[in-house]
Amino acid sequence: MTSGKRVIAFAAVVVAVVALSVYLTFFQEGDAAEPVASRPSATVTAAGQAPASPLATATGEPFDIYSYLPVTKEQLAAAADLAERFTATYGTFRYDEDPAAYAARVKVFTTGGLGEVLTRSLTSAGTVERNRADQVVSTGTARLKEIREVGATSVVFVITGTQELTTKNGKDTVTADYAVTVTRVGSDWRVYDLQPAGEGQEGDPQG
Repeated sequence: MTSGKRVIAFAAVVVAVVALSVYLTFFQEGDAAEPVASRPSATVTAAGQAPASPLATATGEPFDIYSYLPVTKEQLAAAADLAERFTATYGTFRYDEDPAAYAARVKVFTTGGLGEVLTRSLTSAGTVERNRADQVVSTGTARLKEIREVGATSVVFVITGTQELTTKNGKDTVTADYAVTVTRVGSDWRVYDLQPAGEGQEGDPQG
């Protein structure tokens, strides 16, 4: 090969190498610039973005909530029934009956302390005179609205009490929510506290 031909061949090799280098550089830069989302194999989720499916899901296995409570299903049902019957009894009275008899009906469901408080309130001269003056006849009903707190010795229920009232001025219906705390007394339950649902309870009497 002559000197001129060697120069031409060398130049051709140089051009080929440069062309290959440019091609590889362009290909790599283009691949790096490709958005992650366009790559089929990408599984990255942006920070703060909600996952496609819920993280907390229920399994097919039975979930017995009562096994995690300090009372059994039967005990909780009995306590709720007591709270409902107490609230219905509390809302049932007549202006022409003996106030002591009304208080005695209510006290059946309560602890001694609450029974004394309610007796003083229900038989007070102001309450009795007001009911007699208005000729109030009240029929109470109650239903469980929610369970607010479950403890080892007490349960706080929210009970909706409804009173169908008849007075000398006509008829009316009054509905209110009460927070009723039921406490364990031996193997039985008694109402320990009664408050409007929006106010706090005294809590577990054993705590």
